[in-house]
Amino acid sequence: MLRGLIFDKDGTLFDFAGTWNSWAEGVIADLARGDAAQAALLAGALRFDLARGGFDPDSPVIAGTNREAAELLLAHLPGRSLTEVETYLAEAAAEAPLVPATPLAPLMQHLSGDLGLHLGVMTNDSEFSARRQLRAAGVEGFFPFLAGFDSGHGAKPDAAPLLAFAQQTGLPPAQVGMVGDSTHDMLAGRAAGMICIAVLTGLAPAEELAPHAHVVLPDISHLPEWLHASR
Repeated sequence: MLRGLIFDKDGTLFDFAGTWNSWAEGVIADLARGDAAQAALLAGALRFDLARGGFDPDSPVIAGTNREAAELLLAHLPGRSLTEVETYLAEAAAEAPLVPATPLAPLMQHLSGDLGLHLGVMTNDSEFSARRQLRAAGVEGFFPFLAGFDSGHGAKPDAAPLLAFAQQTGLPPAQVGMVGDSTHDMLAGRAAGMICIAVLTGLAPAEELAPHAHVVLPDISHLPEWLHASR
């Protein structure tokens, strides 16, 4: 029986396309400063389709860290430092237009209050951005454990940040569910010995996630029903 859930953020708590497509368009336009050719280079580095207004499914940004995204952009931003670009992305991400996958506060209240589950968040985004976004969504307080790639535990698909959550809560990893939308999430959960719960509010299709997941749900609003059925 699960006693804890650790959530990915983008594509899981927040709908990926709804939140990050318009953000990426704004970031690319801002960094390009009106230069259409440079905008095309920046978009290409991120695997972002400017015509369609969305990330390609194989974009490394989807499951990558903020630093990895900065490294991709840096090659096309002469005169900028990695620290400068990374800081810019973190600050811009903290102001991203959030589109929750479902009303988050009632769901987290049910999971933590009614079901008594320990909750946490582990994202490959920066902790700064994640904390600002969860606070803006009114749910930061539901997650005593909140880690980004820069929080000292490492990044997914490594198991270490998930195991840090298990250690903090005192739960055996087998009693924790990893909830995410990418193969990075599922691989990290498997490596940690957790139950892997995939959702389809990111860009990865069910057939990509299913081989690595114990269950695939449409979105996190289906968690209570699945938890009840699995008990």
